[in-house]
Amino acid sequence: MQKRIVRKLELELLLSQIVPHPSPKPSLEQYTIPADVAATMLHIAAYIYGDVVGKTVLDLGCGTGRLALGAAFLGAKQVVGIDIDRDAVKVAFENSVRTNLKEKVQWITGDIDAIHGNFDTVLQNPPFGVQRRKADRRFLEKALESGKVVYSLHKCPDEDKAFIKKLKASKTSVASVAPSPFLEKFIERRGGKTKAVYAMVMTIPRMFRFHTKRKHEFVVNLFVIERR
Repeated sequence: MQKRIVRKLELELLLSQIVPHPSPKPSLEQYTIPADVAATMLHIAAYIYGDVVGKTVLDLGCGTGRLALGAAFLGAKQVVGIDIDRDAVKVAFENSVRTNLKEKVQWITGDIDAIHGNFDTVLQNPPFGVQRRKADRRFLEKALESGKVVYSLHKCPDEDKAFIKKLKASKTSVASVAPSPFLEKFIERRGGKTKAVYAMVMTIPRMFRFHTKRKHEFVVNLFVIERR
């Protein structure tokens, strides 16, 4: 278990060493979560709410392992990462070896429905539903079924350039915001309660042929949800 508070910059440095997917699939919306966003998300979960250190943690749709490995590094008691893409899980395992966290994370190749049992905390950067509508909702349902507390990233529906500029200029690069009414009701109908929502800027590079810009900046909302 981690005996000290890990600085966010230290965590971000570790996460930046994690190799992304070598050949991401657009249909699965395999955008590797940026190291800065992952570090902010994990820091909030660990040190504002106390939901990582000494806890059992599940990373749904783990990709190449940034959230799972970050949780293990911070001192989670047990971490499980699951992804349907065999190649992503292979890279995640290699990343665990590279970061000396091999013994602290169990990797599973399979659909998220293969997960059974309960975890203290679920972390997820689910598909945003751009390529497959409503893809994120299935992840939310499984997360609420599996975890006491859920930390879930969702794309903000509004493109507000002024808000992006404001977030980037702030010291923390994070702002508390009101939840999307639709997602809040969706969560409530499935036995959850939204405790807080944090907005932050996510930047992804040009990855697929249909991308028209060298990089794309947009706002994501981190939902902190407890199961009632």
